[in-house]
Amino acid sequence: MIDNRLLSLIKIAETGSFTKAAAELSLSQPAVSQHVKQLENSLGVKLFDYAHNKFSLTHEGEIVVTYARRMAALYSKMEEELKNEKGTMSSFNVGITHTAESSAIIEALAAYAKTIDGLNLKIFTYTTDKLYSSLKNYEVDFAFVEGKTNDPELKYAMLDTDCLVLAVSPTHKLASQSLITINQLKEEKLILRLPNSNTRSLFTASLESQNLNINDFNIAMEIDSIATIKDLIRRDFGVSVLAKSACIDEAKKGKLKLLQIENLSMMREINIVYQKDFEHPAIIDSIVKAYNDMKNR
Repeated sequence: MIDNRLLSLIKIAETGSFTKAAAELSLSQPAVSQHVKQLENSLGVKLFDYAHNKFSLTHEGEIVVTYARRMAALYSKMEEELKNEKGTMSSFNVGITHTAESSAIIEALAAYAKTIDGLNLKIFTYTTDKLYSSLKNYEVDFAFVEGKTNDPELKYAMLDTDCLVLAVSPTHKLASQSLITINQLKEEKLILRLPNSNTRSLFTASLESQNLNINDFNIAMEIDSIATIKDLIRRDFGVSVLAKSACIDEAKKGKLKLLQIENLSMMREINIVYQKDFEHPAIIDSIVKAYNDMKNR
């Protein structure tokens, strides 16, 4: 069992409060404080800085929390693997981006899960950076990401390719076009994903490759939720640059019109990424097959 002192530290970091951490762990606040002191004495480092009735993790504290979370996740995975060995249940934590949440990936996962008795897939929606962090900490078993990194500890299976398009309302003045120019785009009110999203980063990088600056465009709103963005577009509050895969169903139903943007190449891979020591690589192959079968229906 993972050290209770580490569990206290994790809860304090999650809740930002010794009192809330104690409540969630069914402990007294002094007990949680004592756990922190014991850890500091054992490790020989200061975990928190205190000032003006507030506290924050020190750099050393952030390191300890990172490894504590990893240890907790590994312990949980050990328990799941032991259950799997007994044949009672198979459970996997799956990470997806907001784009994947709005695409056919969820449907493919559901189709795959339906074929396996007792399989339990826990789906977590994170930013790409958080997904990679969760993978490294063994908090998710595999994740769906756009693009890939050069991390030697990770393996990738390509699921599909995707591209960014301009999504507009069917009643928008541009809806009759299949292509929009940069100058036309500058005249539109943009509702974009947040700057830390892969979609936004790819759009920004594509503009910069044409010596353009995203600040030259009229960004009316920045929203994390793709579903909210699509709803606003349908009601003609603005237009947006989104992944085609996230809009394809609405386009087929006539709820959105998708346009290419002249001179911007915004293609990317969609990959399943997992740790090298992931012990069930056959599952990755099965999910890819379920996805391809669904696309070819």
